[in-house]
Amino acid sequence: MSRADALDRYRELPVPDTTEEHWRFTDLKGFDPEAFGGNGAPPAAAADSMLELDLAAMATVTETGIEITQAPAEIRFEPLDHVHERLGSLVSWEEDKFAAHNAAVWQQGLLVHVPAGLELERPLYVRVANTVEGGSIFWRLLVIAEEGSRFSLIEEYVSTSPELHGYSNAVVELFVEQNAKLEYVSLQNLSRETWHFASHHARVERDAELDWVSGGFGSKKGKVRIQNDLAGPGATSRVTGAYFADGEQHLDYDTFQEHIAPNTESDFAFKGALRDHATAVWRGMIRVEEDAQRTNAYQECRNLMLSPTTHAVPIPGLEILANDVRCTHGATVGRVDREQLFYLMARGLPRADAERLIVRGFFQDVLDRIELEPVREAVTSTLEARIPQA
Repeated sequence: MSRADALDRYRELPVPDTTEEHWRFTDLKGFDPEAFGGNGAPPAAAADSMLELDLAAMATVTETGIEITQAPAEIRFEPLDHVHERLGSLVSWEEDKFAAHNAAVWQQGLLVHVPAGLELERPLYVRVANTVEGGSIFWRLLVIAEEGSRFSLIEEYVSTSPELHGYSNAVVELFVEQNAKLEYVSLQNLSRETWHFASHHARVERDAELDWVSGGFGSKKGKVRIQNDLAGPGATSRVTGAYFADGEQHLDYDTFQEHIAPNTESDFAFKGALRDHATAVWRGMIRVEEDAQRTNAYQECRNLMLSPTTHAVPIPGLEILANDVRCTHGATVGRVDREQLFYLMARGLPRADAERLIVRGFFQDVLDRIELEPVREAVTSTLEARIPQA
């Protein structure tokens, strides 16, 4: 991958506008990626993590570098080489301005390479922190789970302060090889003044399993792309998304389930709650190629509106080229059930506590899908904390 070519392409491509179908509901007016730089005041301590974990490995990433404080000797958990043979093989930059920007200028990257047959009991963790006022951070993650390996990787995006202005641009490529299992967690809790753009792309081979959790709680506006390629027979992927937006936040998820091989299964379930003037967009696509017979694919996005001034746009889609498949989808936008609220308040609960219970109930089936208990607890408490106290 040539950085010079990527930079040229980044400069050629305009900032997307609402005339483009995939950006129709996300207006980037007022955003200029060139207005953000990498220099500024020395980094301060980043915000507290959502998680309390017993870790096997840890890396901390800021605008100024990457620091690896622990890593097991039997794996590669190290700075990513700019010429790694798999770099850029899943996320292309030819038609995406933000992927091109990342490919051209990224400095901070991590390679996670787990050898065949190795099972790690404790999770690997990387913390990506934007720390410089008016700064930009370009983050790159490459994960290779060799045949039969099993491990968990948690990635968390944070800011030094809730008011920090910044630009975050991330590209993540995941290779889950034959009969491997990867649990991948990506939690975004950036400041409300940070523009966040990310492309996450996984390739899942024969009889391999990918269990993916995506949490969206911070940022101002941007887009997160999530793609799973089910590339080998028996491959399965499950993606669980939970998000909460309030104030003027705008979250946008673009998900793609690409079934290439026969006998594959994918299951995408996203749930979000919105309050104040927040907006959320979800566009999901299931594509089944001609040879991908006996595909089983599901996608859903459900939104709970906690204020009359919120707005959600769920757009599911199917593109099926095979004839022996089972593909289903669902999308809903609804308000808090007034009868449920009345029932709880009639039994003495203040309105805020009643709302919190309803929100917890709304998210419960999604939370139950999260296998890692510390992650499940962190996502639950973060969601509940967003409901104003009585």
